[in-house]
Amino acid sequence: MSDTQGSQKTKREDGGLIETIKVIVQALLIAVVIRTFLFQPFNIPSSSMVPTLLIGDYLFVSKYSYGFSKHSIPGSPALFSGRILGTEPKRGDVIVFKWPGDQSTDYIKRLIGLPGDHVQMKDNLLYINGTPVKKGPMGTEKGDAGAGMSEEFLYFNEELPGGKVHLAQDKKNYFNVMGRNTPDFVVPPGNFFFMGDNRDNSSDSRFEVPYGVGMVPYENLVGRAEVIFFSIDGSSWKLWEWPWSVRWGRIFNRIH
Repeated sequence: MSDTQGSQKTKREDGGLIETIKVIVQALLIAVVIRTFLFQPFNIPSSSMVPTLLIGDYLFVSKYSYGFSKHSIPGSPALFSGRILGTEPKRGDVIVFKWPGDQSTDYIKRLIGLPGDHVQMKDNLLYINGTPVKKGPMGTEKGDAGAGMSEEFLYFNEELPGGKVHLAQDKKNYFNVMGRNTPDFVVPPGNFFFMGDNRDNSSDSRFEVPYGVGMVPYENLVGRAEVIFFSIDGSSWKLWEWPWSVRWGRIFNRIH
């Protein structure tokens, strides 16, 4: 091979490597833009939002739904405070937010109380601004109570002010459970009150930090849960178990 041929081959190889690096960098930049401004994937590690969300659900959260805060950016750098292009969340939205006790931790709950609202649980019935929320029974079912134990649950539809209806659950045989009777909470300006749909197994705004989440500042909202794109009852990396462990019926379900 002549020196000229060798030089041309080296240039082609160098050029190919540079092009590959450019493509990788561009792909990373696109991924960062999508994750920051459009959609971010999350997985569900706990049962606090059962029956709406199950452990092993993977979902997309729309980052643009309520505008953008520092928590929209990976690592939550303190580049600015408040929200840019902010829009108010709606009661009943399922929202990912940063836990006020440690803003590196993500929580997902349902928005129950808006700024200025009075929220209270009395005898396991939710009151908003002094009015009991409509609660319709939907039957009972055995479910996972954690630690390998099962429990019978009562399912019910709850209609929030504004007409949003969602399914929630209580433990059937629990009568003296923390969170079933609470003080009258008043949601401060610029904050929100959240609860889990699994009412007897949710650390939420009924409990102060560090035992719950307390009131959640507007700035801490990350985005609205939109759709389940994958769901598995087991380990996602065990591909050979997918035919039996993937919850095929939950994939692409909208979150209500």
